[in-house]
Amino acid sequence: MRNAVFAYEPYLRMAALGGVFAAMAIWEFIGPRRKRKIGRGWRWPNNLGVVVVDTLLVRILFPTTAVGVALLAAARGFGLFNTIAVPAWVAVIASVILLDFAIYLQHVLFHAVPVFWRLHRMHHADLEFDVTTGLRFHPIEILLSMVIKFAVVAALGAPAVAVLIFEVLLNATSMFNHSNVRIPLAIDRVLRWFVVTPDMHRVHHSILSQETNSNFGFNLPWWDRLFGTYRAQPAAGHDAMTIGIEQFRDPRELGLDRMLIQPFRGEAGRYPLGRRELEQ
Repeated sequence: MRNAVFAYEPYLRMAALGGVFAAMAIWEFIGPRRKRKIGRGWRWPNNLGVVVVDTLLVRILFPTTAVGVALLAAARGFGLFNTIAVPAWVAVIASVILLDFAIYLQHVLFHAVPVFWRLHRMHHADLEFDVTTGLRFHPIEILLSMVIKFAVVAALGAPAVAVLIFEVLLNATSMFNHSNVRIPLAIDRVLRWFVVTPDMHRVHHSILSQETNSNFGFNLPWWDRLFGTYRAQPAAGHDAMTIGIEQFRDPRELGLDRMLIQPFRGEAGRYPLGRRELEQ
């Protein structure tokens, strides 16, 4: 059974991704949080087109997945949890948490280093905030993220099942917390102690740099609170806040061709961590 799960791992991940995407898309239609200004007919084909490009490049350039790296580490006996004796369940839980922490640190890094921000800003340049925003990442950023993820999985010696759980959770929560869905404030207030909610992450997509550089978590919300990057609400409120960045405000910039060349256009801007403070 275990071998069968890993053999069909890509299909399991795709099924989970498709199911969560459909669920969030329906929820957005039934109970939207913000009024939409740009229709799905223009944004969605281009945002999903980026996903197709990302997927093809990963399949072409990487002979294995993160789960494959975990299986290789276990077979060769390298990595932290393959060299120390801990119960399997401890290794699984610890690996999922540590992998999430690594993603938080990577996210901060992509905001702190101007050359990395040029790649990551394509994600932030979306002029709306919905489930497709959670899938919209530049192909070069995706490739760099894969390399970082492989290195962390190998260093941890993370169990393959933990990596599979983490991958499914990361995809699911990214679509969840980028969704334009309305959650009652009282429920959101409790929920965001356990998972990054849409209202919590929407702050991160504000046009204001001090809000963009907050709420970096994708899955677990604890890192932002622990490291002082948590911001409860946007200054303008969720209905009035402006989504995106100061650059690339023309809706034509939402086209797939414009998105792919965006990292090579214009200045890095004032969004990289510390940049605004240095300029003032």
